Amino acid sequence: MLKMVISDKAKDILEWILCIVIAFILALLIKYYIGTPTVVRQCSMVPTLQENQRLILNRWSRTTGQMPERGDIITFEAPSNVREKINIEDIDLSNPIAKYENEPTSWWEKFVYYVLEIGKESYIKRVIGLPGEHVQIKDGKVYINGEELQEDYLPEGTITRQNTEDEYYLDVIVPENCVFAMGDNRTQSTDCRKFGCIPLEKIEGKVWIRFWPLDLFGKV
Repeated sequence: MLKMVISDKAKDILEWILCIVIAFILALLIKYYIGTPTVVRQCSMVPTLQENQRLILNRWSRTTGQMPERGDIITFEAPSNVREKINIEDIDLSNPIAKYENEPTSWWEKFVYYVLEIGKESYIKRVIGLPGEHVQIKDGKVYINGEELQEDYLPEGTITRQNTEDEYYLDVIVPENCVFAMGDNRTQSTDCRKFGCIPLEKIEGKVWIRFWPLDLFGKV
């Protein structure tokens, strides 16, 4: 009788462990392939997005390999050279793609970094230029294929900063399967003007819904 009781308890424990494991796996799958909550940690999208606002990212576009549209707000893996002072000798405007040189190699490191997203830094910016387009920043404005881009989402009088000591990608052709993105807070945003265009595979998701604060709840 005692053996039967112990066996039943062990069975119950195993069932609970199995349920927890399944729930954990399902949560990871949803987070990675469908959508996930995130918190704004930067001021680069002010006034559109404020620090500490809570968002839901749509990751289905990443899962299906869909190219974002101009004006979409996306998150992407921060390039490896984002905090470095870039030497002009290292700039190749014929291949203006951001560098990713510190990628994990083992399957466990990749799981921790890409799936659990531990130690991973992400940026949130707005898509400005699409593959094949000629992006120019001059006279405080943005031009796409020679025509001024109308950016109604920016406050009136916004000037797109240019020609600072570490912003060299101001006149580029966006490579295939890449986007050119900038923050709405043009004077306080580290973006493609510094590190180059973002490959499609490095885009993590598209901002879908703002759920906090509650008075701003809704689609972004």
